Amino acid sequence: MLVRLGNGIDVLIRPIRPDDKGLLAAGMEHLSAHSSYQRFLVPKPALTAAELRYLTEVDFRDHVALVAVRPEKPDVLVAVGRWVRSAHDPEVAEIAFVVADELQNHGLGTALAEALADAARERGVRRFVATMLPDNLAAHRLFARVAQEREVTQSGPLHELRGELSPAARRSGARRRRSARALP
Repeated sequence: MLVRLGNGIDVLIRPIRPDDKGLLAAGMEHLSAHSSYQRFLVPKPALTAAELRYLTEVDFRDHVALVAVRPEKPDVLVAVGRWVRSAHDPEVAEIAFVVADELQNHGLGTALAEALADAARERGVRRFVATMLPDNLAAHRLFARVAQEREVTQSGPLHELRGELSPAARRSGARRRRSARALP
């Protein structure tokens, strides 16, 4: 899916592939330490070979992952998002995402989260959960865009968020225009 961000930049959101290991590894090198910490909740300068396998070799049934690249630079990863279905409750999935620093606050996270929510609904997922830092307000707002009736609990220094997936129809065209627009 090609989307135009609020800053006029076009990005392509597509399913992750096993051959994206190099893209994912290089993408980690381009994240600021702050963005990496907000995503992984610990300092994480690089991914191990086992992590790269887990993150790129997904089944698209219980583990769905999408990446975003610039069409003119398809070898540079600018965002990645995923959800993994709970082994204990097939209607629940944990969602996570990260956007390159230079494209944050332009609607890419929203476009990615909405695509993940659509894929979740299609596969019978009804609720998302996420673990994030209390001060990661952008991630809290993004979670609220795709999940309603949220419950936030404190788990040590982290927030655990739970929410029912918002109906797809709730996403109005006006809202999509504010963040990112799908291009024909």
